[in-house]
Amino acid sequence: MRILGIDCGSQITGFGVIESDGVSHALIEAGAVRTDSRQALPARLLHIGEQLRAVIARHHPDCAAVEDTFTSVNARSALKLSQVRGAVLFVLAEAGLEVGEYSPATVKGSVVGHGRAEKEQVAFMVRSLLRLDRELRPLDASDAVAVAVCHAVHQPRRAA
Repeated sequence: MRILGIDCGSQITGFGVIESDGVSHALIEAGAVRTDSRQALPARLLHIGEQLRAVIARHHPDCAAVEDTFTSVNARSALKLSQVRGAVLFVLAEAGLEVGEYSPATVKGSVVGHGRAEKEQVAFMVRSLLRLDRELRPLDASDAVAVAVCHAVHQPRRAA
């Protein structure tokens, strides 16, 4: 199964595409969509959407996964993040992809073994699980791959 994982952010949105059977995972591509914080939010959302459409066109994922919005101390940041997440969900729905949504604690627990892991711990475990020669950068890309791995391990096993 080919899975697109996305870690939403208004300045950096990470993405990761993996191939997985639910046990073994192989990296296809990982990266990040960067936006210019001086631009208005609608222009940034458009850029994120266009870049994710290109990733979908390149890799034809079977499904996608997105991390749920966590409650933030800063309401303005949480609102922006929710708007990014809405734009991402729109692009995924437009592509006809089924989408899994997971809490940050569930993603971290699936990859690291506990839900309070730091970003560096997630990056280390992603490197280990996918047998990569180095950690993915930026950390948003590593987080997106972790979301994809989380989705892979929470899906019923497919018959070979």
